[in-house]
Amino acid sequence: MLLRARRRGDKARARHIYTMVALRARHVAKPVTRSHPPMLQLFRNFFRSKLGIVVTLAFLGLIAFAFASSDVANTGTFGGVAGGDRVAVVGDTRIDTNELAQRASDVVANLRQDNPTLTMEAFMAQGGLQTTLDSLVSRAAIAEVARRYGLRAGNRLVDSEIAANPNLRGLDGQFSTESFRTFLRQQGISEDRFRDDVMMNLFVRQVINPVQMIPQLPASINRRYAELTAETRTGQVAALLAADYAPTGDPTDAQLKAYYEANTDNYIRPERRVVRYAMFGEEAFANLPAPTEEQIAERYEADALIYSERETRTFTQLIATTQAAAQAIVDEVNSGVSLEASARSKGLSTTPIPSTNKEDLADLTSDAVAGAAFAAREGALSAPAQGGLGWYVLRVNDVTRQPARSLAQVRDEISATLAAEQRRVAMNDATREIEDEFATGGSLSEVATRLGLEVQTTPPLTAAGRVYGSAETAPQVLAPIIPVAFQMEEAEPQLAEAVPGRVFIIYDVSDITRSAVAPLSDIREDVTLAWRAATGLDAAGEAAARVMERIEAGSTLADALRAEEKSIRAPNRVTLNRQQVDAAGGATREIALFFSMAEGTTRPLQSEETGAWFIVQLEDIEAPELADNSPVIAQTRQGLLPLVPQELTEQLIAALESEVEIEINDAAVEAVAAQLSGRTN
Repeated sequence: MLLRARRRGDKARARHIYTMVALRARHVAKPVTRSHPPMLQLFRNFFRSKLGIVVTLAFLGLIAFAFASSDVANTGTFGGVAGGDRVAVVGDTRIDTNELAQRASDVVANLRQDNPTLTMEAFMAQGGLQTTLDSLVSRAAIAEVARRYGLRAGNRLVDSEIAANPNLRGLDGQFSTESFRTFLRQQGISEDRFRDDVMMNLFVRQVINPVQMIPQLPASINRRYAELTAETRTGQVAALLAADYAPTGDPTDAQLKAYYEANTDNYIRPERRVVRYAMFGEEAFANLPAPTEEQIAERYEADALIYSERETRTFTQLIATTQAAAQAIVDEVNSGVSLEASARSKGLSTTPIPSTNKEDLADLTSDAVAGAAFAAREGALSAPAQGGLGWYVLRVNDVTRQPARSLAQVRDEISATLAAEQRRVAMNDATREIEDEFATGGSLSEVATRLGLEVQTTPPLTAAGRVYGSAETAPQVLAPIIPVAFQMEEAEPQLAEAVPGRVFIIYDVSDITRSAVAPLSDIREDVTLAWRAATGLDAAGEAAARVMERIEAGSTLADALRAEEKSIRAPNRVTLNRQQVDAAGGATREIALFFSMAEGTTRPLQSEETGAWFIVQLEDIEAPELADNSPVIAQTRQGLLPLVPQELTEQLIAALESEVEIEINDAAVEAVAAQLSGRTN
């Protein structure tokens, strides 16, 4: 709608449409919170619809481009398309087909981080390509007007932005020309393209940032919004259900085919892949030869200290500056004062020493300190001894003695340790061999057979890790490899760790079913049900139009409904204030309309979500006046304040677009869409 208005040159209408779209997008994009006025919650709930989702995507795309700094999205190359080499001209700025395609691909790649099942077809079905184009147009319009009014983004400013980009720094933290060139190669873009992108974003920042610093709304607007939150409305709501008007018979083949072709976006199947895999761990090498007696003896000798008689102790340590001070502490403790209390009285502190042997304690302190500490009995203090930090006094908290153990006593323990080490070595060697074998063309089946592993096969899986067509999920062990599996080609096996260092998995993709519209023959029953619902909704809409005609001719809503051939439920009388709606958790679409109408008016509303047309009639509005010091005004102001910068930014962008001549090449846009969706060679 916006682009059509642009092409007609109707700038005022374009500005109005753009503003309304941006407003709707904002209300959908932000969740309802209790900090916002109830009226704003009504608006947000109203726009939670299929259209609202598309509009939200548009708004998010616009903001992403409008507030980007000098970062460049991941881009690639895009082959030639029919329809010309530009999709739009904004003032003197051209937007080429390859730029639109690259940007759309980037957005899909980013969205897939949160929604791995998203396809390019689904993205475009939700208006994603149009959103991307709108974003490029908006950014170009901002830059065009910025230049017109004397703003500049010269080479030196662009250079400084590039130098500040952390992605372009070398090991020394400074800008690196080599890093810059490497970055450009990785992104698949030229330096001129990169610099142009930085320049455009500089213009956006110069224009947009000052507007976002405007702090508040006028008091009159705060009061008006506050009064709206306190108003009570009375009226009637009638529902014309699609189910009451839906045909009971089956459609003709022509009718069903026409409906299917008009709604193919609703029947896009996600990409599915079959994963084959096998797992192995140390148990796969259980048949290795047992350690020999010579190996066990060698290990016993190498670890002689471990098996010799050992004594370990835990201590509480105190360090004094002089020998006399240390001895005074020992005397005081021997007279009945605790070591901790004696230390505190002298401004010192104690430190615990965990279980240690004499050699390790000597390394930590000194031979003299270790000797004194291991000479004292359990529970006693050691004699003061000098170490690296002063004179040490240690209390022996616990003594653990381990007697010497002979080779015969520890033979089984050493044998088990050596066997485990041999299995780990064998497993590490095996993983290296598997990687080499896969790299030289080896297959999953060949490697599994050699290792004696059973290859398991999953049902077709989606990128979200679910079994296609059911609520079942893939085996948990496959969760880490699913994202990789959806980037692989068929018959390209991979090796991965299932449990780091312990369990490995080898896998490949044996069957890939690309995302596509389901054939009508496969989903005929589902399409038939959808056709009935849509046909019934259209018929309900025709009935709603007839009811509206009777009301406009002077009939009451109840009489207008009774005039219909079908029996329609009597309208419900509604008396609500916004606080009640808020307390109920938000408004339905018909109630949201009820709170946005003028008094004495009647409006129809289609609701695909509920399968009905509503006739909403507002009879009376009671809006109490609020005192200047009313807390409702202050609360409303706080709720509106965070929205002010965003609202003014949207208004500014719409106004700037109206200042620039914008031409859209529909044929080129369609050619890009065909190329991205694979509809052309």
